[in-house]
Amino acid sequence: MNAVRTGIIGLGKIAADQHIPAIAANPAFEFVAGTTPRPTKLDVPVFTDFQEMLRAVPCDAVAIATPPAPRFEIALACLDAGLDVLLEKPPCSTLGEVQDLARHAERAGRVIFSAWHSCFNDAVRQAAAITRSEGVAAMDIEWLEDAEKWHPGQLWVWQPGGFGVFDAGMNALSIASMLCTETLIVERARLTMQEAGQQPAAAEVTLRTASAARPFHARFDWRHKGAEQWTIRIETRAGKHIVLTRGGAELTVNGAPVPAQADEYGAVYAEFARLIAARESKLEAEPLRLVADMMLRGERV
Repeated sequence: MNAVRTGIIGLGKIAADQHIPAIAANPAFEFVAGTTPRPTKLDVPVFTDFQEMLRAVPCDAVAIATPPAPRFEIALACLDAGLDVLLEKPPCSTLGEVQDLARHAERAGRVIFSAWHSCFNDAVRQAAAITRSEGVAAMDIEWLEDAEKWHPGQLWVWQPGGFGVFDAGMNALSIASMLCTETLIVERARLTMQEAGQQPAAAEVTLRTASAARPFHARFDWRHKGAEQWTIRIETRAGKHIVLTRGGAELTVNGAPVPAQADEYGAVYAEFARLIAARESKLEAEPLRLVADMMLRGERV
């Protein structure tokens, strides 16, 4: 089988740090072209416009790693061009766009895949195996980082469709959704809005499930200084204590470290290769639904 000729639309930090190395490490894929509005030197052709890239370079698939707002229109055009599509998280800006993309991919006979990359950590998968067997009795999320470190000078994160602190917080919500077999319900949300923008810089959230005896708590903050805190603590109904740290890369169970491989984007592209071979799509929207519910129910401060 020939390698899947893959273009990357949006050659930003996440593409440079994760997508390009993951494609290079997977013989099922070949990185053939990319797009960015900034001058970039790579060993493949680079364009400022994705339509120009598609006309100039034969591609079988694309990874779309732009900011969320334009992903829907780009994905539609790529599906219409006969390409399989990998979408960075979140896949789109709205739930309606996700639904439409799913229908469009099915009609076009193409594969579409939403890469909630944190769920592909080996530690998260091991934790989910436990929680799906024993259930979740309690959960506490702390997702604290400095927006200026991870999005320096990027104004889109504070504009409509940018998600603010939830751009990062959706990683935690994707893990939480994977750990819980029941639907997570947003009970309360207190959103601290960024002064000059349209999006929250911090959020305190209460979640619940139908059968949990007590609510779950989540704290997100993009004003945090110092070392990042990407931690999820879980107590199972059997009394087991699980802690995921470093964004889901490390796992302890009852205080004992559990060996886990740390190659989430390698696992993302392994799954994309499997989906392409099987001609299956996988377009998940649950973390985006949770953010939408927080925005609907949230008290703004």
